[in-house]
Amino acid sequence: MKNADFLKLHGVNVENSLELFGDMQTYNETLGDFLNDIDQKLEQLKETKEIADMANYAIYVHSLKSDAKYFGFTKLAELAYQHELESKANHIYYIYDHYDELMEELNRIIRVVQEYLGKNVTAVESHEETNVSDETILVVDDSNVIRNFVKKLFDSRFHVLVAHDGAEAIHMLESDESHNIMAMLLDLNMPNVNGFEVLKYLQGHGDFDRIFVSIITGVGDDSLINQTKEYPIQAILRKPFNEKSVKYVIDQAIDYKKQHD
Repeated sequence: MKNADFLKLHGVNVENSLELFGDMQTYNETLGDFLNDIDQKLEQLKETKEIADMANYAIYVHSLKSDAKYFGFTKLAELAYQHELESKANHIYYIYDHYDELMEELNRIIRVVQEYLGKNVTAVESHEETNVSDETILVVDDSNVIRNFVKKLFDSRFHVLVAHDGAEAIHMLESDESHNIMAMLLDLNMPNVNGFEVLKYLQGHGDFDRIFVSIITGVGDDSLINQTKEYPIQAILRKPFNEKSVKYVIDQAIDYKKQHD
C-alpha cells in the first residue's frame, strides 16, 4: 500500500475525508468497500441509462456522488452531481452525451485507488468497443442533439452519416456510397425538404428493399404516422427515444439486411 501523498498527488482530498473517517486505517478499510461495491453501482447506472429511467438513474448517481464526496474524489463528485441534477430534470440526452465523461473519471479514480491499495488494476467499460463494419446508418433529423446521440451510440460499430434535412438525405442517397446504407432513421417534420419527400424518393427508386427505414416522430404525431401507411416503414421511433429502443431498431435493421441479401 502506498501512503496518502499518492492519493493527494492524484487529486484526492484526503484531509476532508478524514473529518468523516477519523483516521487513515478506517479510511483505507472503507475505500476497499468502495472497490467491492463499484461493479454493482455501475451496472445499475448502465441499465437505467439504457432504458432512460431517469428517476432511478438519479438515485444511483446520487449514491455515486455521495461516495465520491466521502472519499475526497472531488471531480467525480462534481460530475455525478451534475448528472443527478440533469436526470432529475429528465434531460435524457445530456446524460447520454456526458456519460463517457463520467465513466472516464470513475475509471481514473478506480485505477488510483487500486494502485494505492495494491490491488489489480482493471477498468470499467464506458462504451462498447467493436470493429467498425462497412455498413452505414443514415440519420436524417434537423435536431443536432438527435444526430449526435445516434452517432455517438453507433460510430464504433458502423459508419454513421447525418443529414440536416431531406435534401441532404436525397443527395447522400444519390452518391456512390449509397449502396452501403443499410438503415435510415428519418424524421418526418423538418424544414426545407421534409421526411415525406425522402419517402417518395425511396419508393420511386425501389430503395425500400435494401434500406431498413424507421421514421422518427414526436409523441402525439399520429396524424403524420397515418400519412406514411402507403410506404413500407419498418419501425417507428418516438421522441424522446432512448438508447435501448434505438439499439433494438438497428438490430432489426441487421436482420432485415440478412433477409434481403
